[in-house]
Amino acid sequence: MKEPQQLETRYGKQIKVHTLGVRAQEKLSLASCAIIGMGALGSAIADQLVRAGIGYLRIIDRDFVELSNLHRQTLYDEQDAEQFMPKAIAAAHKLRRINSTVNIDPVIADVHAANIEQLLDEVDIIIDGSDNFTVRYLINDYSVAHRKPWIYGAVVGTSGSSATFIPSLTPCFCCLFPEPPELGAVDTCDTAGVIGPIVQMIASIQATEALKLASGQQEHCNKQLIQLDSWTMQLMKLEIAQAQQATCACCGQGNYQWLKQPEEFSSTSLCGRETIQLTLAKPLSMTLEQLQEHFSRAYEVKVNRYLLKVKFSDQINVIFFPDNRIMIQGTEDVDYAATLTKKLVEI
Repeated sequence: MKEPQQLETRYGKQIKVHTLGVRAQEKLSLASCAIIGMGALGSAIADQLVRAGIGYLRIIDRDFVELSNLHRQTLYDEQDAEQFMPKAIAAAHKLRRINSTVNIDPVIADVHAANIEQLLDEVDIIIDGSDNFTVRYLINDYSVAHRKPWIYGAVVGTSGSSATFIPSLTPCFCCLFPEPPELGAVDTCDTAGVIGPIVQMIASIQATEALKLASGQQEHCNKQLIQLDSWTMQLMKLEIAQAQQATCACCGQGNYQWLKQPEEFSSTSLCGRETIQLTLAKPLSMTLEQLQEHFSRAYEVKVNRYLLKVKFSDQINVIFFPDNRIMIQGTEDVDYAATLTKKLVEI
């Protein structure tokens, strides 16, 4: 633990806030947190928590930086996009320059049932920076099963929402949303876009909730679903019915169906991008270096230590990751992406 004088030198203005103080700052410096997804919300939350003096921050993301990210993802710059740096790595570089006393642990990974326990078992608080319901239901199952709090957040267009879920003290995410929405039933950043200011507003709510939890003040956490529109400045708070808990499949009956998903070939459409991500059921037969040598004979290839990018055609890029993931950029057709992937990996 850092000496009080050291804390007051760096965090003096924060310590003066009546809800914090030196003791709360000391607890914050010992707290551990994971952010799943380092896109718009995740990068803004990480920035605030690192500046606030969180002790340990694991940042998990499956993607890399592109130019289209920069209007709302504030930790990244044009150089990151030019070098197609993984977001977790690019974010870690920036965050360490902001506060060298925080332990930053970047992880390039897609969170799924087979790895979520390994990724989250060492942390106290989980923050949602993802962009899809599947990951949120998985986080919720893990949260309830392991009695760890998590902070939900979502943004689209000019509006966003957030809620804090604390096992045994609040209803869970499944109490609020018993079933995932049908495809096309809700707006996404693909259909409605997103503006930067709402990202910062929802991220600030999530970061504040994390500060409450990390400083030992969970009794002050928000127990409602907050919905905010940055354009109209309308704010709504919706009660999450406690009565739902008795019949909730997750927190009421202990059925953690999302944690039991089989490990198999899967596909995901990435928000705001014409990109399909495919997760292979078994490892590739070649390393990134071997793939680079193979594909460079016929295609334009770019590589860094984290991924390999192959320009398959004027419209299609194929990105290989070491953790058995492949992204097909330039299409939203899952069947085409799967067919192309099969062709490329059978080499």
